[in-house]
Amino acid sequence: MSGPGATAVGIKVKDGVVLAAERRMSYGGFIMSKAARKVFKVGDRMGMACAGLYADMQAIARALENEIRYYEISNKRKMKVRSAARLLGLILYSNKLFPLMTETVFGGYDDEPRIFVLDPVGSVIEEKYSAVGTGAPLAMALLDKEYREDMSLEEAQNLAIESVKVASGRDSLSGDGIDVLVIPFGGKPSIRTVSLEA
Repeated sequence: MSGPGATAVGIKVKDGVVLAAERRMSYGGFIMSKAARKVFKVGDRMGMACAGLYADMQAIARALENEIRYYEISNKRKMKVRSAARLLGLILYSNKLFPLMTETVFGGYDDEPRIFVLDPVGSVIEEKYSAVGTGAPLAMALLDKEYREDMSLEEAQNLAIESVKVASGRDSLSGDGIDVLVIPFGGKPSIRTVSLEA
């Protein structure tokens, strides 16, 4: 993806999902913010981590949250994670002529934890782990090496943090701390911020 950079990762393990993204919002060589949150809770058991244009991230997070809420109120049941990912894909695809410039890792749980990767025009691919943004090649190298399906949720958090740190160390468009969204299987999502020095 050209333009604004970022690094966001997602990891699925049997105990839940971890989504993480660094906090730098930059355009070209200019850092506009060192506190841009690029991970978003979506409902009470889903979330997303994004790389790309910050306004587009916020817009799709709000649109998806509203659509899921409407579905759940209208149908009196929870939306499945796969359905929410497909809905996000449709939102992105409906803007394909003027794409929302964001790459997204979307995850959560229903009968099991799941993560999906979406490009700016709505392709939806289910994965066990992934990274998006300008720092993705660096983060994926570590994820490919260290990911195990039998990891604990805490190990997945540590791997997500470390992969974003590695990317931030070499990708000048990434940096300034890491927001980590943890979605434990059967539990409530929580976000915490981690320093790159920690």
